[in-house]
Amino acid sequence: MAVLVSGSGTNLQALLEEPAVSPSIAFVLSDRPDVRALERAEAAGVESEVIEPEGFPDRETFDAAVLGALRDRRIEVIVSAGYMRMLGRAVLGAYDGRWLNVHPSLLPAFPGTRSVRDALEYGVKVTGVTVFVVDEGMDTGPVVLQEAIEVRDDDDWDSLEARVHAVEHRLLPRAVRAMIEGRLTVEGRRAHVIGE
Repeated sequence: MAVLVSGSGTNLQALLEEPAVSPSIAFVLSDRPDVRALERAEAAGVESEVIEPEGFPDRETFDAAVLGALRDRRIEVIVSAGYMRMLGRAVLGAYDGRWLNVHPSLLPAFPGTRSVRDALEYGVKVTGVTVFVVDEGMDTGPVVLQEAIEVRDDDDWDSLEARVHAVEHRLLPRAVRAMIEGRLTVEGRRAHVIGE
């Protein structure tokens, strides 16, 4: 399994601390150098690499480099854990149905990179976390697991983000474990976790 990261790597850490998942993590790939997630990978003894999109003339060659790095390591499953970049059809085609992502809202509400802030600005009473199977859209794939989180009247970005992260750190390892153990099935828009 490869974990794709762009930042602090708290979801990567949650995966590394899950005994049923950690042994499967063979590679961590970042699109940014000098991020805390790379330090977490090194501390866990997991190989990592940085592939920055700025080093490529277009998205297709960047995607080809990412796919090459994954294939070189015989990666079978991808998990996006705070990876803030969409990859194209070449990567999706190679890992269709074997690529999970975690998102800080109850999709399809508040897709994109500002979900917690968007939920606060919209004034919703409930937001949450979604783990989904990656498809060609932005945060549009079949939902694997979701959990609601109450938005409190006194919440600000920091307080709500902290509760969102706590749920992400529980849900993502559960979904990844189900995929590794062959308990995740996807039929069209419906994903089902056997034993949940």
